[in-house]
Amino acid sequence: MSGADNSDKPDVEDAYSGEERRMGRIDRPPDARAHARLPRDFGKRFAIFVDTEEQFDWEKPLRRENTAVTAMEELPAAQRFFREAGALPIYMCDWPTVDDDRSAAILAEMHARDGCEIGTQLHPWVNPPFDEAVTAYNSFTGNLPVDLQRAKLQRLTARIGERIGVRPTLYRAGRYGIGKQTAALLEAEGYRMDASVRALFDYGAQGGPDFSGFETQAFWGGPGRTLLELPLTATFIGTLRQWGERLFPLGDRISLWRTIMARTGMIQRIALTPEDYPLPQALEAIERLLDDGLAVFSLSYHSPSVVPGHTPYVRDAADLKAFYAWWDGVFDLFARRGVTAARAAEIVAAADAVRLAE
Repeated sequence: MSGADNSDKPDVEDAYSGEERRMGRIDRPPDARAHARLPRDFGKRFAIFVDTEEQFDWEKPLRRENTAVTAMEELPAAQRFFREAGALPIYMCDWPTVDDDRSAAILAEMHARDGCEIGTQLHPWVNPPFDEAVTAYNSFTGNLPVDLQRAKLQRLTARIGERIGVRPTLYRAGRYGIGKQTAALLEAEGYRMDASVRALFDYGAQGGPDFSGFETQAFWGGPGRTLLELPLTATFIGTLRQWGERLFPLGDRISLWRTIMARTGMIQRIALTPEDYPLPQALEAIERLLDDGLAVFSLSYHSPSVVPGHTPYVRDAADLKAFYAWWDGVFDLFARRGVTAARAAEIVAAADAVRLAE
């Protein structure tokens, strides 16, 4: 199997032992002792992570040949929209977006002009080295042999540095596909934040991780506890939201359960993204989370959504208009409730300050 020399890296397979296996991993709900705390004066903040990636048909099997990135031409226009709203998107870039000359130039220009943070998003099926078959199971990076995971991560990290001029320290696994070695691999490569956990979602039936038991609170992972995990924000709304973690999973066994729960206003799972989650429900979710005391909101979208026809969420001009209206509505609520934009580096630094003082 090909890959970079790793003689100076720790043995990832042996990075955890005993109780540390549960506390240091990021693919399992953390022990309460691993929860990250922020200074009281940090306030309420939000961060937007953009899954910056190639275009492909979401309804068809994955293929290595699907590497087109023409939608990247519209990303500067989207960036202007967010900049004018006072937001600071974080672009989590995968191999095709930085390997293509034009796409890489667009990202480098946005980074130079606006100081946009650049992170890593690993889609293993289009990220060399190509030592695995393209299958649904292998599309979750955490399922691959650890040496191959490391090799792909090192290749992508280096490529981003070459093309954009910044070595990334922020990571997201494509398809949220982290595994038991992910935190140790990231920590060994100098990463400081992971944003792969999609709280309240379960990809186990597809061979991926189960995040159904995760909350939205940030926590420390990795053998050295220096990797800050910031889950994507999601919550339950409705009259029975406090029992959401028990009642919502019944939908896996009872036909139409989730539809009935949502239509009757009892329970609905809402993730903070304009992709498939209407604005009214998103606003209610934000209000409930603010009432719960959540300090940092993690929102997201996929870069091809800025051009109609490339994702299931933005099929035409009307969908694109609704996409931007969703953000306008969320930003308006954040402004009224005193929630301000944050850079990922600010979040890590603030959590570091408390961790190191303890």
